[in-house]
Formats: sequence, C-alpha cells, structure tokens
Amino acid sequence: MSTTRTEISSIGKEKFIDLLFENSGYTNERTIRLSTKGEYCTSHKILLEGVNFDLVYTPLKHLGYKAALCALGEIYALLRQPISLSLNLGVSSRFCAEDITILWTGFVTAAREHSIKHLSLDLNPSVTGLCISVSSAGLQKKSIIAKVPAPKNMDLICLTGHIGAAYMGLHVLEREKVSFIKESSQQPDLTGYKDILAAYLSPTINPSIVTRFIKEEIYPSGGYFLTKGLGAAMLDLVKDSGFGAKVYLERIPLSSESLKMAQEINMDMITAAINGGDDYKFIFTVPIEKHDVIRKEFQDYDIIGHLARPEVGAVLVTPEGSELTVRAQGYEAAED
Repeated sequence: MSTTRTEISSIGKEKFIDLLFENSGYTNERTIRLSTKGEYCTSHKILLEGVNFDLVYTPLKHLGYKAALCALGEIYALLRQPISLSLNLGVSSRFCAEDITILWTGFVTAAREHSIKHLSLDLNPSVTGLCISVSSAGLQKKSIIAKVPAPKNMDLICLTGHIGAAYMGLHVLEREKVSFIKESSQQPDLTGYKDILAAYLSPTINPSIVTRFIKEEIYPSGGYFLTKGLGAAMLDLVKDSGFGAKVYLERIPLSSESLKMAQEINMDMITAAINGGDDYKFIFTVPIEKHDVIRKEFQDYDIIGHLARPEVGAVLVTPEGSELTVRAQGYEAAED
C-alpha cells in the first residue's frame, strides 16, 4: 500500500481513469466491436479480497498482473489469441489513488506482454475491501478452429510445467503472516523459497503458447487453464469430452522446492498438486499421432496421461497400477 495518499474523490473518478491511461499506449475502450472474420471467445473472472488474495503479503503490482493473467489463461486454453482486457474495480475508502495506480501498472504490464489491442477500466465504490472483476476476449481464424479435432480415446494429456508450487508458496506466506501478527518486530523469513513464492505471487504465461501449436500443425482437442488444481481440470475434461482420463502419478512434474516445503509441513505433495490452486499452467489433449512432435518440439511439456473409455472416469494411476478416483471441490456434495 502506498505511503502517500490522495483520495480518489479529490480527483474525480473519470479524471482519475484518464490519468491512469496517460502514457499507457491505450485508450479506454468501454465498448469493443469484435471482428466477425474469426471465431472468438470470452473469459470473465472475479477476485475478492480475503477470498482470492490477501493484501498482507500480495503486492498490488503483482496482483494487477496476476489478475490479468487469470482471464487471459482461459482464452489461450481455447486456442485463441487474446485481443482485449477489461478491468472493473470495486474500491473501498481504504484505497487511495496511488494504490490503484500501482495495481493498474501491473495490469498494463500484462496487457503489453500479451499484445492486447483493447483495454478498458472502470471504478466503483465498495464497502467490503477490494473487488477485481476482469474480462478478456480472444479471436482465432475460422480456418484454424475448423482443424480442431473431436476428442478421442487415447488422446495425450499434456501439462505445461510443474504444479503445486503456488500452493506451497501460499503456505509459506500464510505461515509467515501468522508469525508476523504474533510478533510484529519479527521480519518474515522467506529465504530458500524463491521459486514457490514466485509461482504464487507472480506466475507467467508464455504469449506464444497458441502460435507454437499452429506452427507445428498441432490442434489440441481440448485445453484447460489450471487455477483450482489438476483434479478439477481433469473432471472438467471428462465432463466436456465424454471420455475418461488417466493421469499417471509418477509423470506429474513437481519441483524440488515444492517437495521440500511439503515435507516441512507434513503434506503429501501429490495432494497439493491435485487439489491446490493458482498453478496458472495448462493441460491440453493432443492426438496420439502427434506424440513424436510433442516429444521433439515441446520438451517443456510433460505427457502425464491420456483419455480413456468413458466408464473409466477421472483416475490417478499409481506406479503399482492401482487406479484412484479423482475428487475435487465443487464436484462433491458437502457432508454433514
């Protein structure tokens, strides 16, 4: 939070928004007309203070950047190129103009990195802290989307990087927050946790994720952006494709720093990977005929499983060959 405070009301909302857009390279496009020459899709996310983020340990610039990626990821997962971002903030009196400027800087940074053409912003009063509503739209040539095949049995399930690190980073931050509250003179000890903290606070998405597939003439039959854990994405995949999904536990990529943290807090790392959130990675289902191309040209991807017969459902396969049914929040009824 900024030490210098200028009340937004002293500037005026519309004038303040104009000031934020100055020198950004963008104009505030409240209404965007999408081209009819391609296939487009939209994404909309809401992030709530105290639920999706904690400002005790989340820098505002990081939060703005991460909020943008939260919406952009859904667009990339559907094989589209994002062209617009819209940010609508609910702001309480705790936040001054300087605070919102910092958050906006992170948001614009993400927009530039991902070659966003259209940007919009609006501010509204809030009595419950900070509320972030972000939307994105993406476009792709109809000729490209026409090449996307229907999912079929034995399609490969590919993952774009190690998972569970963000969840482990969150545990570090929550632990140090508790220590800081108990004894405010004690500075947080974050040494040795650089990678997992970065995975939570400042994830990244490669802007070329879609163009790489098209260059190699690979058209995934399905794509999912991981924000609620691998388990939830697997269940979405099974529901949408009409097929089962098998993921092999020994093939799930886990970082050494994540494993170390999991050991510190006595948590099973596989549980964290399946149920943890904020990974900001992707899974794509790719025709098995493209196996050699994936192995050669996408060495930063991991083939972790494949689609299976519908009756299989979503399962995790242990090294011994046992199959464990995947469960995830939102798919199971609450127990009394």
